Amino acid sequence: MITPPSPTRPERTAGTSLGTSLGPSLGPSLGRSVRIGALVPLTRPGWAEAGRHLLAGLELAVRDANEAGGIAGRPLELLVRDTAADPRKAEAAVDELAGLGVAALAGEYHSVVARAAAARADALGLPFLCSSAVLDALTEQPTDRVARLAPAQSHGWRVYADFLLAAGHRHIAVAAEPSVYWASGTRILQGHLAPRGGTVTELDLRAPAPADLCEELAGRHATALLILTGHPEPAVSIVRSVRRDRRLAGIMMGAPAGQPEFAEWAALLGREGAAIPFLRYLPERIGPLGARVGAALRARLAEAPSFVAFEGYDTIAVLAEVLRSEGGADRPRTAGAWAHVAVEGTRGRIRFSRTPGISVWQWAWAPVQVVDRDPADPDRFRILHTG
Repeated sequence: MITPPSPTRPERTAGTSLGTSLGPSLGPSLGRSVRIGALVPLTRPGWAEAGRHLLAGLELAVRDANEAGGIAGRPLELLVRDTAADPRKAEAAVDELAGLGVAALAGEYHSVVARAAAARADALGLPFLCSSAVLDALTEQPTDRVARLAPAQSHGWRVYADFLLAAGHRHIAVAAEPSVYWASGTRILQGHLAPRGGTVTELDLRAPAPADLCEELAGRHATALLILTGHPEPAVSIVRSVRRDRRLAGIMMGAPAGQPEFAEWAALLGREGAAIPFLRYLPERIGPLGARVGAALRARLAEAPSFVAFEGYDTIAVLAEVLRSEGGADRPRTAGAWAHVAVEGTRGRIRFSRTPGISVWQWAWAPVQVVDRDPADPDRFRILHTG
């Protein structure tokens, strides 16, 4: 689980209800709103920067949906709850939002939190479209009530493993904190690399300081170190220590979970944070819708939008289409509509299917890139591999 800094928008705290702007063509007088519950990490220990981007995408898409006529003339309204990366808070939020009559749930970034929310939503018969969490086992049993936009971890991390192999890395070290998510990622890497002559060595993160990790790494024959840890700490300290250890000058560092995607990474590390490949879910060439949404997101965020912001926008675009086609707020009909969805999203046409090994309806697949920050210009991204 990645640990972020303090939130940049502290006014949005757990329990706060937030309705988005309704747009010029609709107003409250035209009928009761159709509500969507949004689960977003906005405070620590959640990754608040990712949550801010996710929420920006959700809000922008609600605005656009309302400007296009809403749901059969009824305004779409977003009720936001801060999960703070806490599964129990997420479960409580699902209960509360279900009681408030939301037509569906949207959002969440952290996989372990999304898994708890999905289980509770499924038990309550509440449709849930997960925006960003990637853990394969989002629910223990197959369900028709939950769907997901982000690629499953087994898909994205295999693409990352293919990148490592193509770059000549066969002996990989991982610095991983205890977590279902990090453990799952390590197993995926091991399972994909081993048949191709690769090895994965786990380093002990219980060491008292990053310098001790460097000492252990120096005694290995790994050519790459993957940082599967919290952000900003201990990830930032590990990067600094490895970069400044002359014995490790030839080691490539990677962060498949995407820590370098966000502006804080570059602000904290500068050029030391460049050339650290990570996964993101954007196409090589973005279409007209993606370009328009990207410009609006940039204005809303006052910085370049991450792929997480696009995931948020696509989530509402899909739900708005489902709600229009299924009559508004009928939960069983909404939950039964995933198989028929065909929506043009910011990153391609979105359809859901049953994918082997995945217990929920899955967009198979969102575009996957391996990207890093350019050492010559850390604000610029380089696409290294696609899958």
